[in-house]
Amino acid sequence: MTRSEPGGTRDGDILVTRRPGVMEVVFNRPERHNSITRSMYRALQALTTELRADSEIRVVIFRGAGGCAFASGTEISEFLAIPDGTHGIEYEAELVGLLHAIQDLPQVTVAAVDGVCMGGGLAIATHCDLRICTAGSLFGYPIARTVGNTLSASCLYRCAAIFGESLTRAMLLLSHLVTAQQAHAVGAVFAVATEDSLENETDVVAARVLAGARETIRATKEQFSYRTGLFEAAPHNDDDRIARVYASSDFQRMVRSFLAKDDPAR
Repeated sequence: MTRSEPGGTRDGDILVTRRPGVMEVVFNRPERHNSITRSMYRALQALTTELRADSEIRVVIFRGAGGCAFASGTEISEFLAIPDGTHGIEYEAELVGLLHAIQDLPQVTVAAVDGVCMGGGLAIATHCDLRICTAGSLFGYPIARTVGNTLSASCLYRCAAIFGESLTRAMLLLSHLVTAQQAHAVGAVFAVATEDSLENETDVVAARVLAGARETIRATKEQFSYRTGLFEAAPHNDDDRIARVYASSDFQRMVRSFLAKDDPAR
């Protein structure tokens, strides 16, 4: 498939490219390992609203610029704006709203992962329909040793549905980083490609979707959406849990400690 020139941006750090039937959304902060700011999350939310009404686009591909990361998570400096548990609940609710919007898109969504895929980046990837990655890619939620925040329950359950409970526990309890080979072995990624072939593999997936019966694909997505919607319901007290973590001294201390290292790599 021949790529068009970028048709616009949804924030200076997100590039949106369209070609017949396909939209590519690129996280474009390679100097920060494509860490995602809250303004980028909000731009993605606005884009999902547009996509729900766009019958011409049938495939949405998410990728990261630079060849080192899909997305390394939320930009750590953004956490300085979360001074207490109430703001932590608001942040997590905003992120969960975006993730559910991505999951519920009528289009087939594909995460093309090349490199680091962690935190908020992993959350986006796990809420896509399909994942393809390069052999050197790494997946994880090493938040217990980085900034000391927490996932919403629905985000955690989605990760467990994709990677399995054992690897998800290792990601969060041990800060274990899952390799491409481990991810493929448990079915979390559809295929592992070389760096040179990732683009072609992604194009093949898009072409297969475009050649498929539109209503069959639509019905299948609706069926999966119903099932995962039931599975990922958060417990009634999840807000209390989130507030406790974001109000903790560990969270405040670890965010500042992490930033003091001036290290953009997770």
